[in-house]
Amino acid sequence: MFYIGSHLSSSKGFLALGETALSIGANTFQFFTRNPRGSQAKEIDPADAAALVALLERESFGPVMAHAPYTLNPCSDKLETREFAHMTMEDDLRRMEYLPGNLYNLHPGSHKGQGVEVGVQLIADLLNTLLKPEQTTTVLLETMVGRGNEIGGEFAHLREILDRVDLNHKMGVCLDTCHLFVGNYDIADNLDGVLSEFDRVIGLSRLGAIHLNDSKNPRGSRTDRHAGIGEGYIGLEAIVRIINHPALRKLPFFLETPNELPGYAAEIRLLRSLREGD
Repeated sequence: MFYIGSHLSSSKGFLALGETALSIGANTFQFFTRNPRGSQAKEIDPADAAALVALLERESFGPVMAHAPYTLNPCSDKLETREFAHMTMEDDLRRMEYLPGNLYNLHPGSHKGQGVEVGVQLIADLLNTLLKPEQTTTVLLETMVGRGNEIGGEFAHLREILDRVDLNHKMGVCLDTCHLFVGNYDIADNLDGVLSEFDRVIGLSRLGAIHLNDSKNPRGSRTDRHAGIGEGYIGLEAIVRIINHPALRKLPFFLETPNELPGYAAEIRLLRSLREGD
């Protein structure tokens, strides 16, 4: 099954997310739990959440994914920023249990000059505080571009975090194709090599999802600007190899391209037409 969807607005509630996804030909989707630049979150209507769960089952959706707000920085040098990350993520994980068995994606953050070692430990400390044995949500660490003090620009950063989390079976990794490419992982011309390195450092079994994006900037630029599918430096041929790669085929793919709903629908149609064997 080819699970593919896009990022959708959750402003109208949970059920509307599923209905919107169906309207653009998607069978999964990503959404923000709250304002991506702030801290406010709508109260959850349990009946609305239950209606979405029923729709996902009825329509054979793949795993859906919530995205933590961009304002979270669990490895900040400021205590109040780390406390905000704790408060927000704790609430997000509580909310995700209304949609059991799904995914929560997290940017690891910036160590703000404290060093990678300190940053990694602060992230692991937060996760050790928040993760619970009974939770059904899998937390994914996203691969980043590695700009400045950013954690996650190297596979080794993510492995170090995972190794320090006690309940790391509740965790995995989300590969972002644009981030990998501009972070100097050559997924356009050496996808097998990149995935072999990922398997050696982290393990392919840890992969939980793919952010499928082209890049407006060249490989190694460490500049995070997403492009439409086939409209950037990664290119359509490479993206076709990604969606058909044996190590990635079973994962959910989430578009974060610069589009509105009609553009997402067109990209989903294109990618379905290029998917082999489904």
